[in-house]
Amino acid sequence: MPDTSTGNTAKPSRRTVLAATAGVTAALAVPGPAHAHGDRRLRRLISRMTLEEKVGQLFVSRAYGHSATAPDQADIDANLREFGVRTPAELVARYRLGGVIYFAWAHNTRDPHQIAALSNGLQRASLGLPHRLPLLISTDQEHGIVARIGRPATLFPGAMAIGAGGSRTDARALGRIAGSELRAMGVRQDYTPVADVNVNPANPVIGVRSFGADPDAVARLVAAETAGYQRSGVAATAKHFPGHGDTETDSHYGFPVIRHTRAQWEALDAPPFRAAIEAGIDSIMTAHILVPALDDSGDPATLSRPILTGILREQLGFDGVVVTDALDMAGVRQKYGDDRVPVLALKAGVDQLLNAPRLDLAWNAVLKAVQDGELTEERLEESILRVLRLKAKLGLLDDPWTDEDAVDRVVGTAAHLATADRIAGRTTTLLVNEGGLLPLAPDDTPRLLVVGADPASPSGTTGPPTTVLARALTELGFTATALSTGTAPSAAVIERAVAAAGEADAVVVATYNVTATSSQRTLVERLLATGRPVVAVAVRNPYDAARLPGVRAYLAAYSWTDVEVRAAARVIAGQVEPRGKLPVPVQRADDPTRVLYPLGHGLTY
Repeated sequence: MPDTSTGNTAKPSRRTVLAATAGVTAALAVPGPAHAHGDRRLRRLISRMTLEEKVGQLFVSRAYGHSATAPDQADIDANLREFGVRTPAELVARYRLGGVIYFAWAHNTRDPHQIAALSNGLQRASLGLPHRLPLLISTDQEHGIVARIGRPATLFPGAMAIGAGGSRTDARALGRIAGSELRAMGVRQDYTPVADVNVNPANPVIGVRSFGADPDAVARLVAAETAGYQRSGVAATAKHFPGHGDTETDSHYGFPVIRHTRAQWEALDAPPFRAAIEAGIDSIMTAHILVPALDDSGDPATLSRPILTGILREQLGFDGVVVTDALDMAGVRQKYGDDRVPVLALKAGVDQLLNAPRLDLAWNAVLKAVQDGELTEERLEESILRVLRLKAKLGLLDDPWTDEDAVDRVVGTAAHLATADRIAGRTTTLLVNEGGLLPLAPDDTPRLLVVGADPASPSGTTGPPTTVLARALTELGFTATALSTGTAPSAAVIERAVAAAGEADAVVVATYNVTATSSQRTLVERLLATGRPVVAVAVRNPYDAARLPGVRAYLAAYSWTDVEVRAAARVIAGQVEPRGKLPVPVQRADDPTRVLYPLGHGLTY
């Protein structure tokens, strides 16, 4: 599911950017005709289900609370208001759910032990129903700016940082370690990796969640991360098919239109999904986008049979689980009502219906569609078979339980945290270093002022980033003071920062999606006017550097999570050399038809 935060609002032309990017047997591990024996067992199980049970297996829903049976009163109230039940366990039982998705905002992810206990409680509720079917528990743990489970779990650099590192070994290690930690908490389906190729700098919803703008590089990293996750026993999910990388609209709030021709789609958007399928990916998530070159009906891809069945199933040969992006997003709700969307998604070829805004309405709409003959039971059974194959492959039909005593042996271990730091150290990208300003040395510039944007923590990290950066620099021998100035500093805040800079030997400023009218530009320009050396760190989009041409040293960290901010600090201090290479081109701010820093740009010491 996409992140909801705002991206860069710069709008270079699409043409410019496109030009710049130039209990079942182990045999069920790979579904298909060769596993007819295993399918026969699953089909017998399906044949004993009631129609209501079949409908329920297609739905994956949120549920409020940290406990399956004893949530806090506020979560009881939320469950009653939205679902008519008090607890997550009651929700599973009422709708015979096939899966549950965890969110921090639904209070599902307080800490690893609580998550493991919640997973066991939900499985207990599902296994208490007829046919004793386990749940497939999922979440969005992309790392970087989108992660539902924070510390003490291990948090890795996000996709664009991994793209800057360019290492398939690192991508595979990320998937393997992150997957092992999710599995230890009972989460067995992760909605990652992002397979979108971000060729539009103005993309407000994908951006740094993408590995980059080169389709072949993205494809290699998608395949590597997929292998890591699935080796750990967690289903990876490539998203958002058929490709959400070239849009200026957030599908949470609007209906994006992708204007690629069929040839452009084949060259730019398709390669990562092809690579994911070749890597044996277990599931693929749909996008709530309109792609007229692939389907001119006006329907979003989530509801498009030509896209999901014609292209994904028949052309690309994918026979795994197709899951919708969240059905409460505006991109899928503008043309049809919430009762029609799930029915049309199933008719298009979807297997799992994710997070319906009104579960009762959606569930009953699917039930009625079968009763009225619009959908057949055979169509439902086709999807249920795919879901059960995946549950069997993951071992859930044999052992759905999580060992709560083993959580500390797996989640957030010293070895895992050290690996995340090492990987992050290979991602920081040095875009500008005029006059060899970097690295800084404590002997020459002992007193540092760290100012800049402090966006809300994206993933339960310690934050805020200016504090994390100042702490890391202090640990490296400097005396660093943090002063948060925000993403839109006022004149008074800027004056305080300028005054504080007078007491420092150098200034480090964190920038966040700088636009032409952003007061962050005023802040940096005033700091430069003090004569103090200024080092800037773009803590989200690397495009910031184009908006601040006077800065003599500029780093791209690609996210403001602890692991990436600490890596930037080590580069500033010269503890490690910058090794990252731009995975996207950066256009000039004054002339977006010209590239300022090309794909692959990155300086070193």
